[in-house]
Amino acid sequence: MSTTYTLDTSTSRANPTPTPLKRLTVPGIQRRKFEGRTDEPLVMLTAYTARQAQLLDPHCDMLLVGDSLGQVIYGLPSTIPVSLEMMCAHGAAVVRGSYHSVVIVDMPFGSYEASPQQAFESASRILKETGCAAVKLEGGVAMADTISFLARRGIPVMAHIGLTPQAVNALGGYAARGRSQEEYEKILGDGKAIADAGAFSVVLEGVIEPIAIALTETLDIPVIGIGASARCDGQVLVTEDMLGLFERTPRFVKRYADMSGLVSEAVTRYAEEVRGRRFPGVEQVYLPKK
Repeated sequence: MSTTYTLDTSTSRANPTPTPLKRLTVPGIQRRKFEGRTDEPLVMLTAYTARQAQLLDPHCDMLLVGDSLGQVIYGLPSTIPVSLEMMCAHGAAVVRGSYHSVVIVDMPFGSYEASPQQAFESASRILKETGCAAVKLEGGVAMADTISFLARRGIPVMAHIGLTPQAVNALGGYAARGRSQEEYEKILGDGKAIADAGAFSVVLEGVIEPIAIALTETLDIPVIGIGASARCDGQVLVTEDMLGLFERTPRFVKRYADMSGLVSEAVTRYAEEVRGRRFPGVEQVYLPKK
């Protein structure tokens, strides 16, 4: 039985007619770093919905369906409660909404740490249910065997080291990492371990800049910074942060817009017009045909 179906793009606001674009690939992302340098930095943002993906896709090389959706979408206190089901549902939506970017889905806490076998089961489910190109997991040396296990079985893995939000309880908070010599050396070791294990790229979060520069210059894989350095091979931010949708903005985020202000202004006008019986107007109601 054929499972092919056609979306009615003329009537569905969720599925406007796409602009044909050739989707980038994981090997293509890897090739952007040649002989230790990336001439054009990689652009990466988070996405959690189909419409968000449609808006971001033409401008990005990679879209990350981050477990940050726990806080951004669900109002959870951290990423820890995020489930595999949540990641699969949002990952599938982002894949449906994109045509160009490499889509990477976070593996949530508890879905991969127990063993490489557990990680493979979780990662294969994510790839099957979402259609994404790769998964991301947190951890350096401790996850090297798992990364190698997945990579050898055809699952591209983006690693995540430095400040790792899933380990916030062990780290004691969200402070920048690498200030002590011991931690500095540990993060450098983590970077080497995950690259040697076969990760195709790594997110480096919340570290002092010398670490970011050192890893970018020494690793053959692209280093994607967040709170790291402009000298990384690319950058990623939580989209809602850079659009100014929250009152609190982390120090490493630049607000490129004040979307919360725009939303508040629009909803204020709507509420005033509803209460003043000015909406709906003649343009928004259906009149009898003459």
